[in-house]
Amino acid sequence: MGFGDLKKKDGLSALNAYLVDKSYIEGYQPSQADAVVFDALIGPPPADLENALRWYNHIKSYGAGRSSFPGQKKDVSSYGSAGKAAPAAGGDDDDDDDIDLFGSDDEDAKAEREKRLAEYAAKKAKKPAVIAKSSLLIDVKPWDDETDMKALEEAVRSIQADGLLWGASKLVPVGYGIKKLQINAVIEDDKISTDFLEEEITGFEDFVQSMDIAAFNKI
Repeated sequence: MGFGDLKKKDGLSALNAYLVDKSYIEGYQPSQADAVVFDALIGPPPADLENALRWYNHIKSYGAGRSSFPGQKKDVSSYGSAGKAAPAAGGDDDDDDDIDLFGSDDEDAKAEREKRLAEYAAKKAKKPAVIAKSSLLIDVKPWDDETDMKALEEAVRSIQADGLLWGASKLVPVGYGIKKLQINAVIEDDKISTDFLEEEITGFEDFVQSMDIAAFNKI
């Protein structure tokens, strides 16, 4: 079990293959499994390992909040697998026959194995790439009760980028006559990061005191 040495390319490749259809190491929300595996890396995976890099950037965006992820910490070798096996017969819609392609040195078996692997690779290549998206609920806090909240929202919505879509918003009282802006956004994970949004929003220093991600959900 485990991904192997996550400080080497083989380990990162195993992590990338594991995350091809997953957002997190375990379950459907960040957990201590993600924190443990993240801490085992020495830095971001290379760009050609797009699944691992997407996951890394997402977990990195939580910063020190990773320590409060739910779940129990285990040894990093307890998570994932050393690689992803080819799908078993009837396991998915690839209709692979139940045939032992790896248990014989016979030339016919070798030829059949190479043929089936080529067909499998071609079939996978034809499948359209899934665009990973996330829905964010963002809290933007002004300096005081005299801040022009309409101008603040206009400033936030003026941030335009490929892979970013602003949604509904509302003003929420926080006390002493001060209201914060709560606004929804949908992002494409490979194009927009929470670090980018924080840098852009807090850049409006005349209006914005701070920004927080109140909710983060995969779509």
